Parts: sequence; C-alpha cells; structure tokens
Amino acid sequence: MRFFKRFFITGLLIWVPLVITFWVIALLISTLESFVPSFLASEALFGVNIPGFRVALVLVVVLATGLVTANFLGRTLIEHWEQLLGRIPLVRSIYNSVKQVSDTVLAPDGQAFREAVLIEYPRRHAWTIAFLTGAPGGEVAEKLVHDCISVYVPTTPNPTSGFF
Repeated sequence: MRFFKRFFITGLLIWVPLVITFWVIALLISTLESFVPSFLASEALFGVNIPGFRVALVLVVVLATGLVTANFLGRTLIEHWEQLLGRIPLVRSIYNSVKQVSDTVLAPDGQAFREAVLIEYPRRHAWTIAFLTGAPGGEVAEKLVHDCISVYVPTTPNPTSGFF
C-alpha cells in the first residue's frame, strides 16, 4: 500500500500542475473567443473554421486600442470614458479597483512587485518577504530624513491583503 501511495502522489505532483496549466490556458482562450460576436467568426467571414482566429482577432483589437490610446487624443478619450464610468455607483467601485491593480501590476515602466526583498517585520530578528513597490513620493518623501523604499507585505492565506 505504501508503494502505491508513494508513486501515486509522485504522479499527481507531475500531472496536477500540467493539467491545471492547460486548463487555465484553455479557459483564457475560450474567454477571449467569447468576446468576439458570431458574425465576426471565421466561418461567417470566410466560410471555413480557422482555429485561433477569434483569439487573434481579440489580440489585434487590444493592440490597436493600445496604439490609438498612446497619443494625446486617445488619452483624452480615455479620461472622458473614465470620468463617465466614475459617475456610475456600482461600476465606479469595481472599475477603479481593477484599474488600480492593473495599473500597478501591468505598468511597463513600473517597478511594483518586480523584486522580492527581506524586511525585519513584524519585530526585531523576525524576517519576512515583501515586494518592492517603489519609492515614497509627495508629502511623505518630504517628511522622511533618510532615503526609503515602499514595500508591500502580503498576508496569508489571502495575498491580496497585506501591509504597506
């Protein structure tokens, strides 16, 4: 029985991450494809099913959106759009939360969460992992005597909550 248990667990350790990885990729692809209306599917346009056409179409639309909004006119349109969304009560709270997280994590020039550091926390001689989020700015930076960095210490079991 120990023999079976040992090799079964070993097999699970190999297959579970692999299966979950492919499942997440398949879920991501099917979610992206679900955003494309049926009249833009390859069957409707060309009369033949082209695998990955909907995903490629979504990627092209996202890239085109990035190109359009990277200039002054595009940024102005986005600002007006965000002001409009900021006036809708339920949408405002959801959109602002998601926007803040995505701006922090996905910003190409941002350093947030790009480096893990050890800090002495919560008491002396106790060390914990934190994520470098940048340097203090504004009024906080003016009040500091030394050069400082900002770090985020995630809590368990939910790493989306933590200490800054």
